[in-house]
Amino acid sequence: MKQAIPEDGTLLPLMEEFYTIQGEGFNTGKAAYFIRLGGCDVGCHWCDVKESWDAEMHPLTSSDVIVENADRFPGKAVVITGGEPLIYNLDYLTYKLKERGILTFIETSGAYPLSGNWDWICLSPKKFKAPRPDITPFAHELKVIIFNKSDFKWAEEYAAMVSPTCKLYLQPEWSKSKEITPLIIEYVMANPKWEISLQTHKFLNIP
Repeated sequence: MKQAIPEDGTLLPLMEEFYTIQGEGFNTGKAAYFIRLGGCDVGCHWCDVKESWDAEMHPLTSSDVIVENADRFPGKAVVITGGEPLIYNLDYLTYKLKERGILTFIETSGAYPLSGNWDWICLSPKKFKAPRPDITPFAHELKVIIFNKSDFKWAEEYAAMVSPTCKLYLQPEWSKSKEITPLIIEYVMANPKWEISLQTHKFLNIP
C-alpha cells in the first residue's frame, strides 16, 4: 500500500540524516546537519543519490523526531536536500527548527512551490525539469552543475532571473570534473560575477 504523506508536513519520507561539513556552494566548510528526503521526479542522469528518487523506499518519519535529532549537535544549521525536498510542505519542519534556534538551509531544483521559512535557499536548476519562475527571485545562491559546454549559456539564462544579490556558482559534474574544471576556471576568470563551487566533501571523504 502506498504510504500517505500528510499535507501538513508533520511526517516526511526520510532517506538519511547525518552531521557533517557542508561540502559545496556558499556554505562550504561549515558544520551542518543534513536531512535528505526521499522522492524526486527531476531525473538527472548524473545524480549521485538515485536511491532517493522513490519516496516509497524511505520511512515516513515524524518531523518532531527529525528536529530532536538535529538539535543534539553543536552546529546549529540544517541543510534539507533530497531527492527534491519541495515536493513536500516544509512549513512545519522549518518552524520547529527555528523554534530551537537552528538555521534552515535548503538545496532545491526549484521545480515545486516554495514552502518553509529559510535562512538560505540554494537554487540548483536542472534541465530535466525547469525551476518555477516564482522561486528564482528568492534564491540566495544559484549553483549550476556544468556537465558540458552548453551549460554555460544555460547558467547565464538563470543568472538573469535571480536577484542582483544572489551568489552565483558553477560546479563541475563530478564524473567529468577533469574535463570540465579547466573550462569553468577559464569562464570564471572571464566572467567574474561567477565563483567556482567544488564538492569538497568528496575530496575530504565525508558524507
